Amino acid sequence: MLDKRDIEAAPSDADRRAAAAEAAARAAGAGPLSAALIAEDARYLSPSYTRGYPLAVARGEGAHVYDLDGRRYLDFTAGIAAAATGHCHPRVVEAIARQAATLIHMSGTDFSYGPQVELARRLAAAAPGDHPKRVFFTNSGAEAIEAAIKLARYATGRPRFLAFHGAFHGRTFGALSLSASKAVHTRGFGPLLPQVHHVPYASCYRCAYGLTYPGCRVDCVDAIERLYFHRLVPPEEVAAVVVEPIQGEGGYLVPPAEFLPRLRALCDRYGILLVADEVQCGMGRTGTLFACSQAGVAPDILVLAKGIASGMPLGAMIARSDLMTWEPGAHASTFGGNPVACAAALATLDLLEEGLIENAARVGAYLLGRLKAFTSTNRLVGDVRGVGLMIGMELVRNRTSREPATRERDLVIELAFRRGLLLLGCGTSSIRFSPPLVVTREQVDEAVGILGACLAEVAGGTNGSGAHGAR
Repeated sequence: MLDKRDIEAAPSDADRRAAAAEAAARAAGAGPLSAALIAEDARYLSPSYTRGYPLAVARGEGAHVYDLDGRRYLDFTAGIAAAATGHCHPRVVEAIARQAATLIHMSGTDFSYGPQVELARRLAAAAPGDHPKRVFFTNSGAEAIEAAIKLARYATGRPRFLAFHGAFHGRTFGALSLSASKAVHTRGFGPLLPQVHHVPYASCYRCAYGLTYPGCRVDCVDAIERLYFHRLVPPEEVAAVVVEPIQGEGGYLVPPAEFLPRLRALCDRYGILLVADEVQCGMGRTGTLFACSQAGVAPDILVLAKGIASGMPLGAMIARSDLMTWEPGAHASTFGGNPVACAAALATLDLLEEGLIENAARVGAYLLGRLKAFTSTNRLVGDVRGVGLMIGMELVRNRTSREPATRERDLVIELAFRRGLLLLGCGTSSIRFSPPLVVTREQVDEAVGILGACLAEVAGGTNGSGAHGAR
């Protein structure tokens, strides 16, 4: 029988978790300082956070980050597309420091201050459409989606929403109700917001209706009217259709050019609002400030976050002025539009307009071409699609059946980390490429070289650790 001293000496569950995490990190190539921090991460942080590979970041600069052991990584994730101007751009850092020395917080819900008003003015002027617009600021994309849900119901008096298979709009309850990306996001959290209906997205590589573009004539839009409005969803009860102009977490899916215009026309026929979720695809990532501009479509409500402030917590909902008639107190946010975050966003806008949007288009086209070449040289690569610096590569086990290669995708990402390249997955078996908009052709060449070695290793059936590419 154990005495008190034995019980006190026995490791706790937290100790076991920490030890296991540290051992796994070391086995996956993390250095000692990084592995030690990852052990503390496992001890104290929520297990709901995902940890694809053991990276413990110490600092960032441009398109690179450095771990606690001094290893350098080429970052093609940009903090999930948030570090638009690169890590710690000097002008963004200077804007943050200057504002922090002047005014850190004075809630924009109750008071006015310059950075918030100036940012609202610039966003309203830049957003698509000739109509007057107004802006509501939040702390995140999910909060901005929640604001859009509330405004759409308030402005239309209608209860229902239409969203898309594969969509990801956030993890708060309204945003989660619109999402249909992964079952893990909703498992155990029901019931969700009622009267939200999901329809197939315009995914040409995996068409839900078994059709082929352009012969399909973008039937996925017609099907909304034919199959849903006529049978399941009274269109006069639909407040809004919520769509990602380029679908992010669903696989970096780029719809046909006609998709958004046809969707806009469908909404107009029934008095339905069109909400464009540009949390991931907006702020210059696609080579234009807003992705929906490339389709010539002006949404009624536009939702932004991620790259808007180069990594500072900020989101925005931009809406037609005639919709934003809700009364004072109907919706608010204590921290949304924080002065420091707004200052970062203003500096970000300046940098985007001074050349980073053009760089995204130019370097993105080069990256897309380099990645497309793998479709003829590596059996795992089934499809490569993208616009600007928002590119997805879908891996398959068989190009004829298009069976998703999920395990292989994950292994490629792990091997890339070991060689000094940071990537993330999306969809069932896709790799996303979303580097900072400051990325250069030379950095693209470095990344493609690492990726090619990883793809060849996985396609060849080997699983060696590879050499770390950091310097």
